[in-house]
Amino acid sequence: MNFRIWLRTAIALGAFTMLVGAAHAAGTLRYATVGEPPSLDQQVLTSDLSTTIAHHVFEGLYTFDASNSPVGLLAAGETVSDDGKTITITLREGVKFHNGQDMTSADVVASLNRWGEFGSRGGLLFANVESVTAAGDHEVTVRLAQPFGPWKNLLAFINGGPAIYPASVAEGAGKEPIAPDSYIGTGPYKFAEWVPNRHVELVRFDGYVSPEGEADGYGGARVAEFDTLQFIPVPDVGTRVAGLKAGDYDYAESIPGDLYADLEADPSVVTILNGGPIFGLVFMNSKDGPLQENFGLRRAIQAALDKVPALHVAIGPEGLWRANGSFLPEGNVWFTDAGTEHYSKGDASAARAMAEEAGYGGEPIKFMVSTNYPFHYDTAIVYTRQLAQAGFNIDLQVYDWATLIEKRAQPDQWDMFFTHHGFVPDPILISVMNDNYPGWWTTAEKNALKARFTESSNPAERQAIWTEIQALIYQQVPTMKTGDVYTYNIASPGLDGLGEATLIWPHFWNVSK
Repeated sequence: MNFRIWLRTAIALGAFTMLVGAAHAAGTLRYATVGEPPSLDQQVLTSDLSTTIAHHVFEGLYTFDASNSPVGLLAAGETVSDDGKTITITLREGVKFHNGQDMTSADVVASLNRWGEFGSRGGLLFANVESVTAAGDHEVTVRLAQPFGPWKNLLAFINGGPAIYPASVAEGAGKEPIAPDSYIGTGPYKFAEWVPNRHVELVRFDGYVSPEGEADGYGGARVAEFDTLQFIPVPDVGTRVAGLKAGDYDYAESIPGDLYADLEADPSVVTILNGGPIFGLVFMNSKDGPLQENFGLRRAIQAALDKVPALHVAIGPEGLWRANGSFLPEGNVWFTDAGTEHYSKGDASAARAMAEEAGYGGEPIKFMVSTNYPFHYDTAIVYTRQLAQAGFNIDLQVYDWATLIEKRAQPDQWDMFFTHHGFVPDPILISVMNDNYPGWWTTAEKNALKARFTESSNPAERQAIWTEIQALIYQQVPTMKTGDVYTYNIASPGLDGLGEATLIWPHFWNVSK
């Protein structure tokens, strides 16, 4: 009898222990990262790993909804003067920092000024800024030297962006990252501890004041469902995958493409595409060589290429790429099909005729590519074969990435080179729009459209102008987009609220077990 009583008691205690363990586990999300971030200071770093952690802690004036349109976060609204040079931003009231202090315009002014002087992306906006001043406790005035349409998108991009810190932190900070004891933000989670090689831990901020509205992308309501978020460095991908399957982790990032098909079919794993793809670009030389001002020859090269076989070879599983000719992905506010009928023709005979009409006589076309990025090299091999079939004499020059970077700055060293681009919130940040980027596309048509694009603050007008610019890119072919490439992460099926894809960085407000 005593043994039976003991057994019932042991079983009951075991069940109680299991329930307590389950309740504790439901309060903590464990995220397996590829390594440790260099810092969480969003203003001076563009590390994606840093942003994945830090945007739970720090917030900006604006953020992006699911279509990548900027929406208010700490900003309640704004007005822009008729001449486009004065922006008045009204702040949400009642927002608190993690130290209990109310957020006011003084904090915003100090944060924007630090970002403008030292921030990774601050100079793009502050090259046009004359002053940032407080107008009352909850109003900030930004005065521009000339209208600059991308201002809101730059304020909304938290990676290397204008996170709002207390004035006491921002005023004393320079170009070096702030220390962990200064990680004080307004987000739904607050910084708790950083144990090197073990974890970065965030805890729920009970004083958080959420924006209003339905959750939409990064915008709208933010609710911290977990007590704790732990970001754990797990450099070995096999350990990240096995650990998630075993329940040691709830989420794991940066999984290789060769595992995608198996993981997609595994019911114990949820695969999540990153909604901000990278995309390959082949740049043409506008300063020197046979492609310098010969738009007809460039269009002939473009017409010869069928992008789909190259994506199959270079990327692999169809779930990880899109043969998309728009410079921004479908569903994005900047998506347009202007010019995309020329994206992937793969017509060798038409290309041969177009090249002859453009005066091409078979001279070598120097095409630089690097093996440091396998998908660059694999794509270039397919393109070289297709171009040869269309009668082009391609001199494929293979370098390490550092050498390619050095050579592409010298116009006489190349005619085409392969690179790739990360996702950006505004097309003005795409490298082909930079007059000084190797390729040096600075035609009168581009310059006129670019001036209109940056001077306008009207979203619909800017979208219409971007449509014209993309059409011009397909006409003058300063670069050729190869397609969208998606990375992916994996998660436990027990997580609710993740959605089918992240925008750029995963977030864990509005997520629960």
